[in-house]
Amino acid sequence: MTRISFLFVPLLLALAACAPEPLPPTMGPDGKPLPKVYRIASGDEARVEFRMLDAVNSLRAARGAPALQLNAALNAAAATHSRDMSVQNRPWHFGSDGSSPIDRVQRVGYTGIMLGENISETYETELETLAAWMETPATRDVILDANGRDLGFSWFQESNGKIWWTLIVGGASQSSQAVGFPS
Repeated sequence: MTRISFLFVPLLLALAACAPEPLPPTMGPDGKPLPKVYRIASGDEARVEFRMLDAVNSLRAARGAPALQLNAALNAAAATHSRDMSVQNRPWHFGSDGSSPIDRVQRVGYTGIMLGENISETYETELETLAAWMETPATRDVILDANGRDLGFSWFQESNGKIWWTLIVGGASQSSQAVGFPS
């Protein structure tokens, strides 16, 4: 019997060496999935943009707020600020030239009123970022502002995967709003 054991032990060791390595864990100690780098491919820009617009409008509809429409000027202001935050390596509302969100919106020729700007520095998807904004009253209020009519949304992704998100909500200017007449 010992002779069989003597032959069997090396065989088991050889088989153990051939066993596949265990997969890396997919869940963190908090029970949540471990983060993955979310890469936005160059052909996915429109998909990401419209997925955000649809999600924002679904949230607004649930609150009885009118739907937003994408606005090219606000998208340009958001893209400029996302890239600038990356250059500055900090998420904040002021540009490296000292510009405010209002300054940036005016520079791109937006004729409405800027109602608010949400920003984020993350590795998360646009929908995860939107969910995080909805958890904070100040950023949620920007998204759900009943006076909103236009949406600007853009991002800048660094080579390491970090994404700088900017969302801008604009409304009709005072001069373009319909004037109600008493009956």
